[in-house]
Amino acid sequence: MTTGTPTKPYSAASTARRRKLPSQALVGYLFILPAIVGFAVFYLYPALRGFQISFTNWNLLSDPQGVGFQNYRDAMQDPKFWSALGITVKYVLWNIPLQTLLSILLAVAMDRLVKSMFVKGLLIVPYLLSSVLVGMIFLWMLDPLLGIVNQWLANTPIGRQAFFNDAGQAIPTIAFINIWKHMGFNALLFYAGLQAIPRTVYEAAAIDGSREWNTFWKITLPLLRPVTVFVLVTSVIGSFQIFDTVAVTTQGGPVDATKVLVYYIYQNAFAFFKMGYATAMSMLLFALLVVFTLLQMRLLRAGESDLE
Repeated sequence: MTTGTPTKPYSAASTARRRKLPSQALVGYLFILPAIVGFAVFYLYPALRGFQISFTNWNLLSDPQGVGFQNYRDAMQDPKFWSALGITVKYVLWNIPLQTLLSILLAVAMDRLVKSMFVKGLLIVPYLLSSVLVGMIFLWMLDPLLGIVNQWLANTPIGRQAFFNDAGQAIPTIAFINIWKHMGFNALLFYAGLQAIPRTVYEAAAIDGSREWNTFWKITLPLLRPVTVFVLVTSVIGSFQIFDTVAVTTQGGPVDATKVLVYYIYQNAFAFFKMGYATAMSMLLFALLVVFTLLQMRLLRAGESDLE
């Protein structure tokens, strides 16, 4: 009778596979190395350097002079900072609800009515266009005198509109442009989420006599929650950083009605040469976005899935 500790059988194939693991991991690290280097060079280092500069008084021409937290105290007491933040929030409130709602409706329409991949591909074309190009196109189309939109409106009861030249219409107009640009891309994300919902769920709801609206409200929307969280988080972050459309169309006008926070930061950095103050406001915007992101992920239960 043979005694002793039983040994775990290992096949030759499993042993060879275990020996390959380190080399496979190395190949994986090499694949992500360009992304890590890009993140370190273009995001991490500038962020750390900006945090350091935010504690200095630097005009780009002489050496930075340390001022401690003075730039942050100045930002808290600067009415233009709060005004720019308020205009940015106003833009976000125009942009996010409409963009999200229209994207979901477009995704549902694609899921029910559109089968052509060509038509679905066309939706992403505005997203692929440069924001500067889009801004210039709409600047021409919405021109009060020569714009094609106003020439058409002149023959309707609405009449010509000032759009970018009216303080009350400028922010909604800029929001409309960015909704048009990003709506198709977000709709494709929602469409992908709809394809992941098992059809058996809808079949069971139909057997139970659920109406179309109840099915959408109680089944489709909850199961789209992971996609909704992703779209909302990325859209809110992007909306708070709105700059290029404002720079091309209004340059903060009229009468500072569209001077959003990033444009005010840009002016302080490169027009007034107050780089330390500008980076301090950038750090405050970064902190605000972190808080908003964590709140959204917590309230929308980003780590959970209703499909499980």
